[in-house]
Amino acid sequence: MDRTVNKGDSAAQATARHIEDLILEGSLRSGDLLLPEREMALRLDVSRPTLRQGLKMLEDKGLILTDANGVRRIARLATSITDPLIELMSSGGLVVGDYLELRGTLEGLAASLAATRANDIDRQTLSDCMARIDQAHDNGDAHAEAEADADLHLAVYEASHNIVLLQIMRALSGMLRQGVFHNREKLFARDEVRDVLLSQHRAIYTGVMARDPAAAARAAEDHMIYTKRVLSEIAAAEARLEISLRRIDGGNIAQRG
Repeated sequence: MDRTVNKGDSAAQATARHIEDLILEGSLRSGDLLLPEREMALRLDVSRPTLRQGLKMLEDKGLILTDANGVRRIARLATSITDPLIELMSSGGLVVGDYLELRGTLEGLAASLAATRANDIDRQTLSDCMARIDQAHDNGDAHAEAEADADLHLAVYEASHNIVLLQIMRALSGMLRQGVFHNREKLFARDEVRDVLLSQHRAIYTGVMARDPAAAARAAEDHMIYTKRVLSEIAAAEARLEISLRRIDGGNIAQRG
C-alpha cells in the first residue's frame, strides 16, 4: 500500500521527514534505489519541486546519494561501524568473545520482542528464511546457509519492531557478513556444527512463531553461547596446527637436512 506525506507548514520538510521515517523503521534500506522523480512524487502525493527540495535536504544530511545520471539511492547506512578502532578491535582475538557476548544479549532481547510483536508479514519473512536455511543445509551449501543464517537473525530484529535494536543489528550484520570479527563459513564447514546450528535456528524460529518470548530468548542466547564456544575451539585448533607446521620447517628460518 502506498503511503502519502502528512503535509505540514513546509511540504518539503514533511517530505524529507517522511522519507527519514522510512529509513529509521527499516522500510528503506542502505543502498536502495529510489523511484524516478516523477513516480516518487506521485506516490507521495507532492509536487516534483517539493520532492526535489525534500530530497536535497536529505542529500545535505548524507542520507541520500545522487549519481552523475541523477539516479538516487539511500546512502550506505548502518552497514558497518567505520572507525579505525574497529579495525584495531577486529585484530584482537579476545574481541570476538566480547562481540558474541553482546550479540547474545541483543539476540535474546530481539527474539523475545519478536515473539510478542511479530505480525503476519514478519512471520512469513521468518518462514522464508528458515526454508532457505533448510534448503542450503540439505544441499550442503555452506555459503548459502551462512547467508540465510544472517538473514534469519536480521528478520528477528525486524520482527522485534524496536528501531534502535534493528539499526544496531544492521551495523553488526554488515560487519558479520564482511567477516570483520569472525568467518561464519568456518562454522558451516564442519558438518557436526552445521547440524547443531540448524537445530538452534529452528528453536529460535519455533519460539518466535509460537509467540513464546521466554523460549525464543533462551534459544537465541543458547545459540550465541554455543557459537562462541565452537569458534574458540576452532581458533585453538588452528593455533595448534600453525605451531606444528612451524616445527616441521624450523619456523622457515632453520636449515633442515
